[in-house]
Amino acid sequence: MQIDQQIAEIQNIVDDVLTMAKAKGATQAEASMSKVQGIAVSSRMKEVENVEFTNDGGLGISVYVGKHKGSASTADLSKDALALTVEKAIDIARYTSEDPCTGLADAELMATSFPDLELYHPQELDPQRAMQIAIEAETAALDFDPRVVNSDGANYNANHGMRVYGNTHGINAGYPSSRYSLSCMTIAAEDDDMQRDYAYTVSRRPDGLKSAVSVGEEAADNTVSRLGSRKINTANVPVLLHKDVASSLFGHYVSAISGGNLYRRSSFLLDKLGAQVFPKWLNIEELPHLKGGLASSNFDAEGVATRDLQVVEDGKLAHYLYTTYSARKMKKTPTGHAGGIHNWVVGHTGHDDKALLEEMGTGLLVTELMGQGVSVVTGDYSRGAAGYWVENGVIQYPVHEVTIAGNLKDMFANIRAIGKERDVRGGVQTGSVLIDNMKVAGS
Repeated sequence: MQIDQQIAEIQNIVDDVLTMAKAKGATQAEASMSKVQGIAVSSRMKEVENVEFTNDGGLGISVYVGKHKGSASTADLSKDALALTVEKAIDIARYTSEDPCTGLADAELMATSFPDLELYHPQELDPQRAMQIAIEAETAALDFDPRVVNSDGANYNANHGMRVYGNTHGINAGYPSSRYSLSCMTIAAEDDDMQRDYAYTVSRRPDGLKSAVSVGEEAADNTVSRLGSRKINTANVPVLLHKDVASSLFGHYVSAISGGNLYRRSSFLLDKLGAQVFPKWLNIEELPHLKGGLASSNFDAEGVATRDLQVVEDGKLAHYLYTTYSARKMKKTPTGHAGGIHNWVVGHTGHDDKALLEEMGTGLLVTELMGQGVSVVTGDYSRGAAGYWVENGVIQYPVHEVTIAGNLKDMFANIRAIGKERDVRGGVQTGSVLIDNMKVAGS
């Protein structure tokens, strides 16, 4: 069956469920369904270890009886099962507490335009080809350098899916998507030292992935380069977050400006709308309709239309991010962020990666972050790290077992430069980020 037919069938199911809900006493209702078919292959030491096929799907419905909410879900799409699911949701709603902020987003906020965002690029889910790709990556890694003595495996994943959302305001829309990824992790040894590192690639398109050989060789090169890692003395120095890990810094910013944390008054950026948070030269734009974007969507998880948004303008906090519930709590308007952000593109200062090292001079290049020692309430930041010590713009030796610490408020304000070579493998697209001064705790 063609993908368009499958989506149309699911839309009919969503229509039926919403009609049932209204007939059984719901004042409002919403239903969503996702369906995923995929293959996952893992190899270890050039031998296939696992082959998994996925064929998952389920429908969830939320009903509102006045200001009471009930939710239920089912993987059985028969008429009887759907009717029972609706009944269960209605029953739950009758027993839940009344909440004045619950309910669908306002009808005028619903998406009405659904352009093709080029998210669906199907390719036959061929297990033989998947095995070949995984083994090819691992072989390239193991053959790269004799110091690569073992492998933690290579993994190839391909998923084709679809999502449909509808509610009693009249929206009933769906779209297909695809996602492909390949990763490889290796272990290298020299004398008494052993190190582990990895590389990965991800894309909506199968031909958008890096080649298996390049992923394997990158994993091996990353691992070998960490041999001979040292501890360093505690100091206050510039820190350069490599683009592979820099997106996490902006992930903390997302949390701090999200409505859930704001109405709970648990964010260090509460009441800071319009305040100077980053340097004046920094802009961050959200582009939800980016063709082929990994976080692109015409509407959020509540059917609210997404739109281009300047989330940071001239370094100032330009917008908070609200779901329907958090917006009502704060007496604001939903911003289309139920389910997360949509392709943040972080501005840059024009430096390539080499120029960023030269700009830093002497300090720590961080390529790995560990632990979750970050408080969105206070902004306090403390995470384990590994990377490379840099002097006069030149990498000197690998570093491990260090902690980098500061406060997000200072870290944001003290960003000196951002690289133009962006990592585009997630919802935040950013280059490496140079922070003027952080405490690096070592031996």
